Amino acid sequence: MKDLQKMGGIAALIGATTNLFALVMFIIILAPKGYGSDDPGKIVAFLADNQTFMRVWYLIIYLVFGVGLIVLSLALYERLKAGSSALVQTVTTFGLIWAVLVIVMGTLSINNLSTVVKLYGENPAQAATVWLTLDSVETGLGGGGGETIVSALWFLLLSWAALRARELPRVLNYLGVVTGVAGILSVLALTDLTAVYGFGLIIWFVWIGIVMLRGSPGKTV
Repeated sequence: MKDLQKMGGIAALIGATTNLFALVMFIIILAPKGYGSDDPGKIVAFLADNQTFMRVWYLIIYLVFGVGLIVLSLALYERLKAGSSALVQTVTTFGLIWAVLVIVMGTLSINNLSTVVKLYGENPAQAATVWLTLDSVETGLGGGGGETIVSALWFLLLSWAALRARELPRVLNYLGVVTGVAGILSVLALTDLTAVYGFGLIIWFVWIGIVMLRGSPGKTV
């Protein structure tokens, strides 16, 4: 079990790193070059000119993160299952669903990149149209809905399970609750708390990673 906890701690730190990498690269490189613009023509042109970078970016932020989530979910299940087995099983299910969604988003992104780049060389206008269709599917799975709501529910249920089991630092569990609520409210468009969700997620992953690597007692604040 100790080995699994350490693996979970490493996976959590990898999760924090991949999300921070995604945020920094988007702000510094992608957004200034038009990747986040409303003009699909600019986006497909950028993709065509930066294929290698984008493949690596998708690999890190989706596939590496998704595999790490699987390890972390299993490690947390082992840590919390004695407190409330049924609730922890539900938490683990949401964690694995989140991981699958992330991995699927990664494979879709890489495949969509290949599709639009190939089409761009033949018909740039058609490539832009196809990109809009493909991107709408990714958005539905990702930040626009599915993946965010699943991850937000995971944070809420996990924090509740940890509080009931008196495992993990209490303040960390409260941070998980705030992060989960922020994610849900953002998806429902009740208020824009995307930044709270994003930064809360990164801080939570760093904190849980340190806790699991150190083997800190659950009641530590």
